[in-house]
Amino acid sequence: MSDTRTKKMLDPDPRIWDFETEYELGQDNVRPFGLDIHNPVFVISSLLIIAFVLLALANQEAAATFFGWLRPWLTSNFDWFLVISVNIMLLFCLALIVLPLGSVRIGGADATPDYSYAGWIAMMFAAGIGIGLLFFGVLEPTYYNFSEGGGARPLGIDINEPGNEYIGVVGTIHHWGLAAWSVYAVVGLTLAIFAYNKGLPMTLRSAFYPILGERIWGWWGHIIDTLAVFATLFGLTTSLGLGAQQVAFGLNEVVGIEPSNTVVVVLIIGITAIALGSVLMGMDAGVKRLSEINMIMAVALFLFVLLATGIGTALTRYADVMVDYVALLPALSNPFGREDTSFFHGWTTFYWAWWIAWSPFVGMFIARISRGRTVREFILCALVAPTLVCALWMSTFGGAAIDMLNAGGAEGVRATVIDSYKPEGALFGFLKELPLYSIVSPIALILIVIFFVTSSDSGSLVIDTITAGGKMDAPVVQRVFWCTLEGLVAIALLLGGGLAALQGAAVSTGIPFTLVVLAMCWCVYIALRSERAKI
Repeated sequence: MSDTRTKKMLDPDPRIWDFETEYELGQDNVRPFGLDIHNPVFVISSLLIIAFVLLALANQEAAATFFGWLRPWLTSNFDWFLVISVNIMLLFCLALIVLPLGSVRIGGADATPDYSYAGWIAMMFAAGIGIGLLFFGVLEPTYYNFSEGGGARPLGIDINEPGNEYIGVVGTIHHWGLAAWSVYAVVGLTLAIFAYNKGLPMTLRSAFYPILGERIWGWWGHIIDTLAVFATLFGLTTSLGLGAQQVAFGLNEVVGIEPSNTVVVVLIIGITAIALGSVLMGMDAGVKRLSEINMIMAVALFLFVLLATGIGTALTRYADVMVDYVALLPALSNPFGREDTSFFHGWTTFYWAWWIAWSPFVGMFIARISRGRTVREFILCALVAPTLVCALWMSTFGGAAIDMLNAGGAEGVRATVIDSYKPEGALFGFLKELPLYSIVSPIALILIVIFFVTSSDSGSLVIDTITAGGKMDAPVVQRVFWCTLEGLVAIALLLGGGLAALQGAAVSTGIPFTLVVLAMCWCVYIALRSERAKI
């Protein structure tokens, strides 16, 4: 048995994995009713999540109280741990770009990419950014600049001093830039190398072979994969819940339907049903096609805003905030002696926990579509390129909103971000200030829905892969199950505490999973050294 496993570790072609091989290697997979279920992980995670949904729905007030306490307690006590951990991940990724290890090719020296650059990057963006750009693009920069008393301003910088007008944009870029994408890059690269170069199943446990050896097939592996399922599900449902709230607000703007919990629940059910249709269509016809539609519509919306607010002004602003971002990155990455506690605890530490909770989802998804790319190419496209694009989006939308507010306009943004905090309305409040609102607002609404669908579809694919023991062709009915459960968890969290519950659930799973991601840095370094030796 040990010889078989050793041979398997060295085989560069993961496609030789089939059910009989997995059974021989002790993976303990069974196929009741034709399903391909990795028993301990599937059963334990699904039962616990179903129990959570039932308890949250049955005790909504208690759930609201608990999650309202949980998030601030976690972000206040684990701030240093999260920030130091993410700093380590970022430095590790930057090192791989310049080290010889960057020349290692995912899948072996002769591997070729499965997707074109356009399709690859479109799917990566749709999975990794999702609803976030549309929800936070206007909200976050304006909130930092104009929060009551300035308590949420990054590093406590005074916006009234020359050159600090867009400090809110700089703080936003920090949360959507290099640090955030380094988390995804670490997990994605690790899974890709161990799956496509070492021939192990694409699941989190495989990354720990250098540390645990044969024990990854036992309870150590089951625990790692179960943690990944919880992190993925709760990280994803946070985004789905935010998206549903924004769609509800948009529906009120477009067709006059008043937002309510009932409307949000109906939206989650309806959009989950659409996601199920995408699941049934498969990767190329479903996720890939929707991701490309997403990219086209997102680019069109961006270009409209760029033209409406002034290309020259937007590009000058972008250059300025990128210089400030690079200059302030060391200070923003320092976890000690921070006076901007509202920004640091309320936003930065939450974001890092959220990104880490998302990392199994985004990491596994981009790993699946990245065969044939070199490590250097992977890191640059998964780290630097998204940072530049996210910064351009945040600078264009958020910066223009700041200009409008400083000029005494943008009443819709002022009403939803400053006067009363209704974050789901910030984007539509901003678009109202631009021409053709009656045309642009429905387009924005459709774009949010498609982001919602691609996130749900991609997430169900990843969770299904983990719970099926790493198989990438598990029965579609299992993805249907997880897609449905994602919607139910989002409903339970929204009814059991709203935004605080969504954020609390993401943080509570992201913090323990941080240890897993840190260990993956060491494991993939060992694997890359062995691959480099073959070149």
